Amino acid sequence: MPRTIWSGAISFGLVTVPINVVSATDDHSIHFHQYHLADQGRIRYRKVCELEGREVPQDEIGKGYEITKTQVVPVTDEDLSNLPLPTARAIEIDGFVPLESVDPLRISDGYYLQPAGQVAAKPYKLLVKALGRSAKVAVAKYAWSGRERLGLLRVKDDILVLHAMRWPDEIRDPAELLPPPVQVSEAEIKGALALMDTMTVDKLEGPEFHDRYTEAIAEIIEAKREEKPLPEAPEPEQPAQILDLMSALQESVSKAKASRGQDAGPAEVHELPKPKKTAAKKQPARKTATKKTAAKKTSGSRPRRPRSA
Repeated sequence: MPRTIWSGAISFGLVTVPINVVSATDDHSIHFHQYHLADQGRIRYRKVCELEGREVPQDEIGKGYEITKTQVVPVTDEDLSNLPLPTARAIEIDGFVPLESVDPLRISDGYYLQPAGQVAAKPYKLLVKALGRSAKVAVAKYAWSGRERLGLLRVKDDILVLHAMRWPDEIRDPAELLPPPVQVSEAEIKGALALMDTMTVDKLEGPEFHDRYTEAIAEIIEAKREEKPLPEAPEPEQPAQILDLMSALQESVSKAKASRGQDAGPAEVHELPKPKKTAAKKQPARKTATKKTAAKKTSGSRPRRPRSA
């Protein structure tokens, strides 16, 4: 059972739902320590007081805000837990929005919200059912770790999930990163869509969606522990010589089909409509043929009378 990170309540109008907050994710990464190469002694970081020049134990360390180099205002955990904010002890719902209206850049870590006891079961279930039926998500405020945050509440498998969100002013303007102006043809866009269709999956599951980096690190550690040769790195694929963007799209579609065991024959992009400039070149030939045909049809017919003005 994951440990409780925070306890409080969800404030939904006049409805209060007592909850416990637990992390919704696990970290399966392999972590390293630092060692002295000469004798493999552990390298540690020690907390030393600059004035006394000695290492300080954790129970003598506190928080503070530096006003000047000689003036520090101490701030205790009790001060932070008694902030004059309604969100210090509650996740306060401010409104509801469609999920598609939320920029994914603003969504951060996720947490499960567990009902705290029998008294919370009914209001918790009510909020789950209402959110599920509305097809919307709740936007809320809460205060953890010394700052007020914005959050997004949604339902996953009948459990409330809180996603930390960034404030609007925390998102950088990407305007300066825009590429220089270029033209993209309709055929190239349809080629990219064909590649997307080939690479579409039903779920983010399967062999292509697992942490290969962690597996590779574990293989190296195991080989070193048993004093065996290290696993050889695979040879990187040599990129094909691509003459233009359409060729790259066609080659990508073929490779994507082959990797899924599909027929890697001609990619769908080969059947796309030809660019307009190609069609324009053929128009004079068609017009000439039309004139010849028309001449044959009218050669044996009597001339028409001129129309009266």
